[in-house]
Amino acid sequence: MKRKNHALPTDVPALQALVLQQQTLVAQKQATIASLHDDLNARKSEIDRLLAQLATLRRLYFGRSSEKAGRQIVQLEHRLEELLTEEKVQHAPVDGPAVLPALRPSPVRRPLPAHLPREERCLEPREPACPACGGDLKPLGGDVSEQLELIKSAFKVIKTRRTKQACARCNVIVQAPAPSRPIERGIAGPGLLARVMTAKYAEYSPLYRLSEIFARQGVALSRATMAGWVGLCSNLLAPLADAVCDYVMDTGKVHVDDTPVDVLQPGNGKPKTGRLWVYVRDDRNAGSRLPPAVWFAYSPDRKGAHPQMHLAGFSGLLQADAYAGFNPLYEEGHIREVGCMAHARRKIHDIHVRHPSPTTDEALRRIGQLYAIEAGIRGRPAEERRQVRETRSRPLLMSLESWIREKLTTLSRQADTAKAFNYLMNHWPALCYYAGDGWAEIDNNIAENALRVVSLGRKNYLFMGSDSGGDRAALMYTLIGSCKLNGVEPEAYLRHVLATIADHPINKLKELLPWNLTIPAE
Repeated sequence: MKRKNHALPTDVPALQALVLQQQTLVAQKQATIASLHDDLNARKSEIDRLLAQLATLRRLYFGRSSEKAGRQIVQLEHRLEELLTEEKVQHAPVDGPAVLPALRPSPVRRPLPAHLPREERCLEPREPACPACGGDLKPLGGDVSEQLELIKSAFKVIKTRRTKQACARCNVIVQAPAPSRPIERGIAGPGLLARVMTAKYAEYSPLYRLSEIFARQGVALSRATMAGWVGLCSNLLAPLADAVCDYVMDTGKVHVDDTPVDVLQPGNGKPKTGRLWVYVRDDRNAGSRLPPAVWFAYSPDRKGAHPQMHLAGFSGLLQADAYAGFNPLYEEGHIREVGCMAHARRKIHDIHVRHPSPTTDEALRRIGQLYAIEAGIRGRPAEERRQVRETRSRPLLMSLESWIREKLTTLSRQADTAKAFNYLMNHWPALCYYAGDGWAEIDNNIAENALRVVSLGRKNYLFMGSDSGGDRAALMYTLIGSCKLNGVEPEAYLRHVLATIADHPINKLKELLPWNLTIPAE
């Protein structure tokens, strides 16, 4: 309420006292406002921190079943909800006309595969004569449609009877030799074993679930029985995985990455964190016609001694992230470090998603220009790629480096953007190496893509039963992953290999590698 002028005191001391009182009241209100402002900034800072932690946890544990990570995410979400409720954060509707969703084009139905068997049915009109006038009917073409049907998988029992014959003169008994089996004296044939292995490692179905599926078909196979089959088949296929390893390391460039897996500790009941390492040989982006392959290896921890042992006989380009365990290999001189631009870009992108700014937008735009050049030369010969990179990519990289160093002078060292930029600068030579070598890649996505099979599998099982289970998983991921890279159907491959490997000469083992094998049609 405004004070009326006639109510003001007329003497100077009274006026001075009134002014002093008003100044004190204003100062108190300003202090309260400053305190509220500080509290608001603190809450906003905590909200930003919680959002960043949530985004990181969701990205790191995407596709992975982790009770601990789930609890962390729930706790952070509850705290974030409390803060937002206290601040009464409301999302107002965006002004402006409503934007209609883009119309999706009608999907085009692809023709059914030509190699599938066809069952043809011909439907004739029921009426022998014209239903309108009773006249004779004559052929006039017809309509043809196809329907895809599924034949239920079925078990069958193969009974092998070996007759005996005796010589009437010397009493010698003659009998055909028993055919070899993948598992000696085992009841499982190659097709059943291939189904179990494919379901577990390519379709991510735990054995208990597979046991339930077989039970519905009238066949009782316990999880323990199938687990024993997995172990015996792994021993049988181990030489093939070793041959894949030799092939992967016998090249001038390898992509490397790793991912965590939960492994049950004997006698403890609690899982530990093991590691699956992936090594990929794939030069198709550089125009190579040599077949690609992938080799997995398991280790009980992430110590650098494991990849150092895996790469003991390798020399050439090692495309990987900035894991410190690789540093001794680079210091020896026979392995050259090649960085991953996608890994560096991801750090900037995560910040841009939370707090978009002109700086992060410009950084992503500049890196996007480098990827646009790569898209245009993918599959071209290595020398052609090198020339294009020297002409077009190298100047962009130099400009990007200068721009980042200039931005770092204006950013706080504690800012997330500065930390992301410092990561690029700390690994800049490795990130730029690809520009002078047509065989190298701009990033390590080839290895990251190979690890997706593990990430998808973690959604369906809680942990691996033991370290030996990790070794078996690495072996099967090796064969199945190499099949997929070469366009070979994994189950058909395993069925054929399990049926023949016991009698196959050991010196001709390479004939059974996925890219060398021609699987006969059934």
